[in-house]
Amino acid sequence: MTKRTFKRLVWLLCIAVALTACKEKAEIVEVVRAIKTITVKKQETEKILKFSGQVAAVDSSGLSFQVGGQVESVEVDIGDRVKKGQVLAVLDPEPYQLEVDATQAELVKARDNVTKTKAEYERQKRIFEQGAGAERYVEVTEYNYKAALSAVAFQIAKLDQAKRDLRKTKLPSPYDGIIAWRSVQPNEEVGVGQKILEINATGKMEVELAIPETTVDRIHIDDPATIAFPTLPGESTKGRISYIGGAAVKANAFPVKVELIDPNEKVKPGMTAEATLTVKDENLKPGYLVPMQAVLPSPEPDRGHAFVYDTQTSTVKKTPIHSQGTENKKVIVDEGLKAGDIIAVAGVSFLADGMEVKLLEGKGK
Repeated sequence: MTKRTFKRLVWLLCIAVALTACKEKAEIVEVVRAIKTITVKKQETEKILKFSGQVAAVDSSGLSFQVGGQVESVEVDIGDRVKKGQVLAVLDPEPYQLEVDATQAELVKARDNVTKTKAEYERQKRIFEQGAGAERYVEVTEYNYKAALSAVAFQIAKLDQAKRDLRKTKLPSPYDGIIAWRSVQPNEEVGVGQKILEINATGKMEVELAIPETTVDRIHIDDPATIAFPTLPGESTKGRISYIGGAAVKANAFPVKVELIDPNEKVKPGMTAEATLTVKDENLKPGYLVPMQAVLPSPEPDRGHAFVYDTQTSTVKKTPIHSQGTENKKVIVDEGLKAGDIIAVAGVSFLADGMEVKLLEGKGK
């Protein structure tokens, strides 16, 4: 072997040793796996529901005269605020005043007749007691006297009624409120009980809603609500459910009323309102919703594992979990996890307990 050949063999041997060393070093280098994660959040068992409705007065009345006649004046118009007892409309009182005057005149005559019949009765009674008169005259005059007394009582009652009818020609407000409707003008004829005005009481108001049959069983009397008004930006008020209808009225929806608590003076009957209700969802189970791909299945029913990321060591911990079913392609975990845990949500079958990992962008979302 020549010297040149020997040097070449030594050179090739060094290259082979170097390549072998590099290969061994490459084999012991661990690749840090990148994982996608989410932050565990507790599932809310309440839902926020919103419904549109209309403001209405709790106390609302149609107003009418209790006597008929010609309208003399209407003192209010739609939108006017009125006080209890305030006169809202007046009928022509003349026919009723004439009836009062005529009845008073009849009463005077009836009282005069009482005086006359009483005197005659007493005279016939004295004559009979003296033995100079017949008993039948006493009986007749006594009957006439009592009839005269009855006539007076009748005229008094008639006069009282006439005076009441006269007072009824003025239509007062039953309570403080706002005039919501008017249908009559002066000089028009109106009948007894004919509705001419509508008044909504101020203070107490409610929102009338129509709640679908799929939701109505999840609300209860006194449940709280928040009411907003599209025409009053920034204005809202608290409320409470005060009525739930027992039967659907239209489109399988049930009537529900929300009483407003201390509403703003700007809120008026007839306005559109938006009610926000917080209701318990009986179908939602308490726990933590995690994607199905985040759970490593286990042979045991309702059991599995999730890989929880440790921010201190940048490793994952294989954590046993218990589930109580699935919802919308997510597992409801009730044991093993807590709110705030960061768990791997993809490729969990390639992970191992204690494995070092790095997070992809969007971690904890």
